[in-house]
Amino acid sequence: MIKNIIIDSDPGQDDAVAILLALASPDLNVLGITCVAGNVPLSKTSFNAKQICELAGKPEIPLFAGCDRPMGRELVTAEHVHGKTGLDGATLPEPKIELKTTHAVDFIINTLREAPKKSITLCPLGPLTNIGTALQKAPDIIDNIKQIVLMGGAYFEVGNITPAAEFNIFVDPEAAEIVFKSGIDLVVAPLDVTHKALTNQAWVSELKAQNNTICDVVAGWTSFFERFDVEKYGTEGAPLHDPCVIAYLISPELFSGRHINVEIETKSELTRGMTVADWWGVTDRPANALFLNDIDSEGYFRLLTTRISKL
Repeated sequence: MIKNIIIDSDPGQDDAVAILLALASPDLNVLGITCVAGNVPLSKTSFNAKQICELAGKPEIPLFAGCDRPMGRELVTAEHVHGKTGLDGATLPEPKIELKTTHAVDFIINTLREAPKKSITLCPLGPLTNIGTALQKAPDIIDNIKQIVLMGGAYFEVGNITPAAEFNIFVDPEAAEIVFKSGIDLVVAPLDVTHKALTNQAWVSELKAQNNTICDVVAGWTSFFERFDVEKYGTEGAPLHDPCVIAYLISPELFSGRHINVEIETKSELTRGMTVADWWGVTDRPANALFLNDIDSEGYFRLLTTRISKL
């Protein structure tokens, strides 16, 4: 069964790989890609989305620029990880694709209002500003959302931008709070699972052996962004975070986790943006998310290579 999805993203090399995986998958129907400020400012994330779709040979995918700052704070970006462009590591031509003039939030709202109930899955790969704003502006769309599968948060791995918080949730915890309290069926790919899917030289070599331009670009992106995590964590490679969202939609059997309660800390100076995950069930708060914590890493990277090499 083909799944209708909207990808909400702040590309980002790993976002780019996630988008390529989705565009290479006939079992997913990408209704549109909405861009948000996050890894880099909105002007760059939107530009990067155009480059990615052009690289994939999918100029027909509708692209929309969304919120340029979080709901309740100043924007925090991550050029220290992704480079000045967000897609450092490969040189791509100036894109010819144009963004649609509709605001991303309005596209999300309008598309969901016109859809049957529980028919569209939202796939946020970055801060949840666009999604939180849409839910706040038009709560009536909730009934038509089948599921939200997102990359963000952490429990055992704690934080990667502060001692307590993962980047995507930290950038806009107010938006995350709206999403996690929405009652929508949530699947969360936190650092706990993405840190078990580390790039490695064997995989990069396999990409380069495909004799495929897109695989060569992905190898270049990987070689660039993994330098930060290799130095930080002392690992051989880096977590390839965002493609976990798309991989879950295609092959959920690659993942395991628990249905638990997850709350978002929005007040504390020390832990703002923390995903307070009741993994051990020590509270009586009801479960609101499937919180993933394990992955078949070998199967995951095999899926990436197999699909992306077909673009």
